[in-house]
Amino acid sequence: MTIDQEASPPRTEHRMLIVDGHPIVYEGLTKLIAHVDDLEVCGCADNAADALRQVKELHPDRVTGDSSLEEGRGVNLISQIRAFDRDIKMLVYSMYDEKLFAEQALRAGAMGYVSKQEPLENVLVAMRRVLEGHVYLSLPTADLILRRIATGESGEQDSLGHLSGRELEVFQMIGRGMTSQDIAGQLGVSPKTIATHREKLKAKLNVSSAAELNRRAIQWVLENG
Repeated sequence: MTIDQEASPPRTEHRMLIVDGHPIVYEGLTKLIAHVDDLEVCGCADNAADALRQVKELHPDRVTGDSSLEEGRGVNLISQIRAFDRDIKMLVYSMYDEKLFAEQALRAGAMGYVSKQEPLENVLVAMRRVLEGHVYLSLPTADLILRRIATGESGEQDSLGHLSGRELEVFQMIGRGMTSQDIAGQLGVSPKTIATHREKLKAKLNVSSAAELNRRAIQWVLENG
């Protein structure tokens, strides 16, 4: 062994589990991570149950997953992983609007949130930040959350924390003035399914009428963008 070899620090490789219901996504992330020297993919899961099983069997250092997994079970998965091993750092890579869902993910135990609308380069930046033990959010969302903390605002945001990912998405679409028919078409479900989501939203938000639900959703969108 040469002097230079003795002086070189040992290579640290972090093992990452990718959780996503779409094969094209985790295939893309796997290729992306292949270019990161100190990261390797140790497993891939397409549902919450398999993800938790692999976490317990493989003991990854990092988990990158979709918060929308199985109709909102992504947030529950974050909490379960957090309870199993608090040292595992989790980054959410989601199709949901960051302003709508990031705070809920952070409260569950994630350390970062990246929208699937962002360039892949941003995913690498987020991974690096989380690897270093920092929280990653886009600047607008970080500003929104910090402003809410600084001003003591909570109320609506706290009540939304009990909603599933799909319910949050429907709530946001209602706030943007979309009809049940419009929402059903965009999400690829039946209007009856949206009517069920509306009833669940009314119950969880303690709202008695469709008009009140619409008003609260519109107000939330106006305040949060």
